[in-house]
Amino acid sequence: MKITRGYQQVVARTYPVVTIGNFDGHHVGHRALLQAVVETARRVGGTAVVLTFDPHPVTILAPQADLRFLTSREEKMAFFEKAGVDEVVFVEFTRSFAALSPEQFVKLVLVQGLHVKELFVGRHFVFGQHRTGTVEHLALLGTHHGFLVHPMDPVLVEGMVVSSTRIRRLIQAGQVEEVIPLLGRRYAIGGTVVRGAQRGQVVGWRTANIRLPADRVVPSDGVYATVALYQGRQHDAISYIGSRPTFGAGERILETHVLDHEQDRDLYGEQIIVEFVGRVRGDIRFSGCEELSRQIALDIETAKTMLRAHHATEENR
Repeated sequence: MKITRGYQQVVARTYPVVTIGNFDGHHVGHRALLQAVVETARRVGGTAVVLTFDPHPVTILAPQADLRFLTSREEKMAFFEKAGVDEVVFVEFTRSFAALSPEQFVKLVLVQGLHVKELFVGRHFVFGQHRTGTVEHLALLGTHHGFLVHPMDPVLVEGMVVSSTRIRRLIQAGQVEEVIPLLGRRYAIGGTVVRGAQRGQVVGWRTANIRLPADRVVPSDGVYATVALYQGRQHDAISYIGSRPTFGAGERILETHVLDHEQDRDLYGEQIIVEFVGRVRGDIRFSGCEELSRQIALDIETAKTMLRAHHATEENR
């Protein structure tokens, strides 16, 4: 997969089939859009192209907004490649770029820059200065400039539109099981295992700790049934997000106890990905280590039940 910086780069593309967006989360709606682009490009012997923006437009247009992401850039690129995209074009999003009228955007970026032949966008896509360009407007401009516009209906799950905004809200509310059908996978957070305060060994449950990325969407504080991926394998696990109020509030962190891992082996320095299956309970302050340890034992049994049900559902798909 080729990565291009800027739409003004002179790049030879055979029959560019293009889509536009930020694609944060790569949810099932994004997948449907990318699939249409890739299948069309393959059918006509063309190039499947994604036009995306860096930085995210919200960081320029509304810098006060506390925008958190569902995917890192590396994850997003991996998703594009897996989908079969041939080229990702990054456009630097600035205030001057945001000031382009719909007509200027189409002429400069799509026509002169990418030489688009077919364009796939969501039916509610908007573009140009103050988001004044609509899909209907885009179709008229496409007719004028000689490219086809394909508006795509939103993907529905249980009668509701799938969107990154909806997914963010569910995750932040701790409803991680509800985002699995929207994402088409479990929501995940990864990082390097760091040395903690060693309290897991004190209470009898050793954990692998990772610091929470500052720019990522994080589930609300509490205990979750999870799947941990490291060293090329996946393991059932139970994870905690919070600041450990039983021991006095500290850094908010993600702690994961792997259920089938040898307890005498540490994972310090390992890269680990934690995928969220379901919420076991909220965060609680306990009277001490003994009460906490008893609750963890109960939480593990709950998590095991949730994980068995989840894996059985996956096998029956």
